[in-house]
Amino acid sequence: MIKRVGVFDSGVGGLSVVKSLLEHKLFSEIVYFGDTARVPYGIKDSNTIIRYSLEALEFFKNFDVDMVITACNSVSAYAIEELKEASSIPICGVIEPGVKALELHTPNKNASILILGTNATVRSQKYERLLKNEGFFNIKSIATSLFVPLVEEEIFEGEILEAAMRHYFKDIKNPDFIILGCTHFPLLQNAISSYFPNSKLIHSGEAIVEYLENKYKIKKRYDNCDLKLFASENPDHLKKIAKVWL
Repeated sequence: MIKRVGVFDSGVGGLSVVKSLLEHKLFSEIVYFGDTARVPYGIKDSNTIIRYSLEALEFFKNFDVDMVITACNSVSAYAIEELKEASSIPICGVIEPGVKALELHTPNKNASILILGTNATVRSQKYERLLKNEGFFNIKSIATSLFVPLVEEEIFEGEILEAAMRHYFKDIKNPDFIILGCTHFPLLQNAISSYFPNSKLIHSGEAIVEYLENKYKIKKRYDNCDLKLFASENPDHLKKIAKVWL
């Protein structure tokens, strides 16, 4: 039985996944590790992302967790197979759940899909490959890497964020669906929804819940969850963000 889970991200963004896990009461314990000393992963090369991910996996061996969720799209794009090979427990990424969530939301294979991600995630084209395998071809991807440091700096609205959105979205026409292909981005979902009011947002937190319930048959509801927060640098900042977001 999967009761204790580790959640790993390059920074604070993975708290968007933790928020959904807590709301759905899936686990009795969540251990969160943000590699804040080396955020963002999205500008790193694939070998570096793999190395950092394997080091994070070692961290969770101290906590006897039953599963590790890599709440980082860059890790899910480049390191998921290496993590699975190195682990004796299930490893769950966020890209496949995001694609499955989109499938659940629309039968329309002609729906226009906008993928927002880091440089590394967009460069991997993993979302595009999985979506095309499911018959979706009206796809556009944009690397919106400035969004990551904005979230890390707790800038969730205002002039700077609006300027960044205008910069990235100036040539985009109202997509049917927007996949938030970085777990930092749900913390900006209100601003993105205001910019694209007619678009349906798909974010990793809710997608992961649906995926865990369907693939791993995790239905148990725990009224109390013990949440442990760790960071490779400045853990007080992580806890401050968690207090606001969670």
